[in-house]
Amino acid sequence: MKPTPLTRSALFVYGILALVFLYLPIIAVGFASVSKARYLTFPIKKYSFDWYGKALESSTVYDLVASSLKVACIVTIVSMIVGFFGALAFARYHWRFRGLFQKLILLPIFFPQTVLGLALLIWFNSIGIIPTWHTAVVAHLVWIAPIATLIIAIRAYSFDPALEEAARDMGASTWTVLKEVTVPLLMPGVISAGLFAFLLSWGNFPLSLFTTGADSTLPEWLYAKMVSGYSPLVPTVGILSIAVSVVILILAYIIFCIVRAVQQNRLRASA
Repeated sequence: MKPTPLTRSALFVYGILALVFLYLPIIAVGFASVSKARYLTFPIKKYSFDWYGKALESSTVYDLVASSLKVACIVTIVSMIVGFFGALAFARYHWRFRGLFQKLILLPIFFPQTVLGLALLIWFNSIGIIPTWHTAVVAHLVWIAPIATLIIAIRAYSFDPALEEAARDMGASTWTVLKEVTVPLLMPGVISAGLFAFLLSWGNFPLSLFTTGADSTLPEWLYAKMVSGYSPLVPTVGILSIAVSVVILILAYIIFCIVRAVQQNRLRASA
C-alpha cells in the first residue's frame, strides 16, 4: 500500500521538525561560540573566532582533553575485549549459569548513573583508594562494558554455529577457529561496541563527577563553567568536543569499511 501524498507530506514535515528539534541546540551553541558578546543574543552583532584560538592555546583545555581521551580510550579497548568474550558467553554458548549471567551482566545498565557513581565513590573510600582518573575508568567500565557486551551479543545471536563446526571438522584448532572464523564474523559488532563505548565515556558526566577526584574531565569542566565563570570559551570547547566525536565517527566508518573489504577479499580468495 502506497502512502498518499498527504501522508508523505506529513511525514516529511515531521522529519524536518524532528531534525530541527535535535540539532537546534547544537546550532545555538555554535552561534554562541562565535559571538563576541559575553552572552548569546540574537541577532549577533559581532562575530569572532578568537575563542577558538584561545581554546586551542589553553593548557587547561589541553589537560582536560588529554584526561578525557585517556579515560575514553582505555574504556573503549577494555570494553571491546570484555564485551567480545562476554557476548560469546551471553549469546553463543550454552552453559549452566547462562541465564543468571545474562541478568547480572545487564543489571548495571538500569542503575541511575548518579547512584552508581556515589556507590563506587563510597566503595573506593572504604578500601582506601583515592579517586583519580584511574578510578573513573573503573566506574565507566561498570556501566559501559555491559552495553558493549549487549551490542556484540546482538551480532553473536545471528552467528551460525555450523561455521565453527565446519572449521573444526577440517582440523582447525580452537585458536584458529577463534582467529579465522569467530573474530571476523563478530568484528562489525565489536567495532560498533567500541564506538559506543568511546562516545559514552567521552561525554559522561555523572560517573566522572563522583570518581575523578582531583582530576577533571571535559564534561565536568563544562558544567563547572556553566555554573560559575561562564565565558564564550565554554560553547567553543563544547563545539570542539562535538567535532572530536564526529571525527571518531568518520574514523570508525572508515575502519568498518576496511574490515569489510578485507573479509570480502578473504572470501573471494578461499572461493
